[in-house]
Amino acid sequence: MTAYLITNVSVLGAAPTDLLIRDGVVAETGAGLTAPGAVTVDGTGLVALPGLVDLHTHLREPGREDAETVETGSRAAALGGYTAVCAMANTSPVADTAGVVEQVWRLGREAGLVDVQPIGAVTVGLAGERLAELGTMADSAARVRIFSDDGHCVADPRLMRRALEYVKAFDGIVAQHAEEPRLTEGAQMHEGEISTRLGLTGWPAVAEEAIIARDVLLAEHVGSRLHICHVSTAGSVDVLRQAKARGVQVTAEVTPHHLLLTDEKAVTYDPVYKVNPPLRTAADVAALRTALAEGVVDIVATDHAPHAVEDKECEWAYARPGMLGLETALSITLDVLGPRWDLIAERMSRTPARIAGLTEHGHDPAPGAPANLTLVDPAARRVIEPTELASRSSNTPYARMTLPGRIVATFLRGEATVLDGKAVK
Repeated sequence: MTAYLITNVSVLGAAPTDLLIRDGVVAETGAGLTAPGAVTVDGTGLVALPGLVDLHTHLREPGREDAETVETGSRAAALGGYTAVCAMANTSPVADTAGVVEQVWRLGREAGLVDVQPIGAVTVGLAGERLAELGTMADSAARVRIFSDDGHCVADPRLMRRALEYVKAFDGIVAQHAEEPRLTEGAQMHEGEISTRLGLTGWPAVAEEAIIARDVLLAEHVGSRLHICHVSTAGSVDVLRQAKARGVQVTAEVTPHHLLLTDEKAVTYDPVYKVNPPLRTAADVAALRTALAEGVVDIVATDHAPHAVEDKECEWAYARPGMLGLETALSITLDVLGPRWDLIAERMSRTPARIAGLTEHGHDPAPGAPANLTLVDPAARRVIEPTELASRSSNTPYARMTLPGRIVATFLRGEATVLDGKAVK
């Protein structure tokens, strides 16, 4: 195993120091370290963070390898500073059995770029009718602990209660896609002034907020863990704030695009801005930013959703919802929060690792800690070119935008997956 000596690097914004990585861990820290035979990485001007962890990634394999594979998505993740990602269940076939989640898990191990932790479906085929094999997936080699029908809401309250009760046996968590389907039938974008002006069927904020309120009560009733995917409205923030004040075991995520973009983007009818849940208003964006800083919203999760060209470059009504996110998430978060490195580490590494039970991840670079870390150049600014992204798809809403920060290196268990901003393999 290669040893690395990172010199003159700032750990979470502190004074520069040296880091010696050997045998998969941070072996030593301090000024003026020497390590004969180690590969030296000049960390001058760079910030060292714990490797990022994404709780919401769509890798599309099996079934839609034309849009993404576990390998291409893993490479995009590593280039984005990630050392672990949680792969959503809406593949084809759906990840609702031990066999499918183990396939995804093994593909991640073979790629060797990030730890790929599969998320299992809550219901068979994401159909919302009967529970999937939750216990079998939990006992599989993949050791699934998060279950989600993301893309579909578990709308039946009895089924949601049963799922919350079931996962308590192995300290699992149900991650809900909060959308009351009877309120969003035919919806194309956020319901408001702009949807009315454009003549597009609106997606009301209350469709999200009502499900969150219901599920918070269910989780409180059964004493189980609940996670809310891609929170997008100010009203949802209010529900979460009240629930947390009562001690409900609820966590929540926000995506980078919901922290930056608004429903005004839809006026171009460019399908790259079509996403689920939809982009909301400037007031919602402001509320989400405040909630993230305060911890009412616990983490940033990418909802990386690659799509093949024919599924995205078409009329708005027929386009699939979703955006790329892995290679730009840190830049967007840095733009939103500023260089508050400890807060960024908390929202993008420590807390998501803790929620997912990924015990090797989310550790600050310190002696004895697993060497899962990323080096960031905060002074760099880069123009996003879709053709230069590692993802197999190109549906990024940030095309040709100039974003702050650049991932210089990423290390997974002490092995470099990215050096000098380029994937090692």
